[in-house]
Amino acid sequence: MTRLTRSFAPTLAAFAGIALAPPSVAEDAAPASAPTVAAMRTADGKDVGSVTFTQTEHGVVVAVKVHDVPAGKHGLHIHQTGACTPDFMAAGGHFNPDNAEHGFHAPGGYHVGDLPNLDVAADGSAEAEFFVPDVTIAGPVTEMLPHTLSDADGSAMMIHAATDDYKTMASSGGRLACGVIVAKK
Repeated sequence: MTRLTRSFAPTLAAFAGIALAPPSVAEDAAPASAPTVAAMRTADGKDVGSVTFTQTEHGVVVAVKVHDVPAGKHGLHIHQTGACTPDFMAAGGHFNPDNAEHGFHAPGGYHVGDLPNLDVAADGSAEAEFFVPDVTIAGPVTEMLPHTLSDADGSAMMIHAATDDYKTMASSGGRLACGVIVAKK
C-alpha cells in the first residue's frame, strides 16, 4: 500500500464512521502467531479494556474494545516506548519512525502511530477496528513492513483525554489510558 493511499484511508474512515480495513485484510489475516494484546489502564490502575493487534501480510489490524472511558471523541495513538510506568509519559511520543509531522492533515504525511479518534458512547464503551499498514508487531522488518513495534524500547497504546484535530500535537490533551503493546527489552 503506498503512502498516498494510506494518507486518505484514516480520514475517510473517520468522516464515514467506519472501521479501517481494506477488503484484502480478511484474506491476509493468517497471522504467524497469536494476536498481541495491550491491557488498557487509567493512571490509577483501573482496567478500561484492551487493544488487540493482529499481524497480517500488509500490516496490523488494531481492534479496540474499551469501557468506563468518558463519552466523546478521544485521540488514539501508538506511542514509541513500551512502558506506562511510573507514569504515562514513560510511553514517550507518538510512534514516528519516518520523522513525519503529526496528523492526517499534515502535508508531508503523518506519524505511523497516528490513528483516527475513538468515539466513545454515552455509556463509556467503544469498539473500533483500524488497519495500520507498513507495520510489523514482532518483525522481521521487510520492504513491505518497514516499521516494527518490537524495537529495543517496545511500544504502547494511548487513549488521550480530548479529540485529536489531526494537525496539532497538543489537541488531544492529556493521557487518559495506556497499555503496553510490546515491552521494553
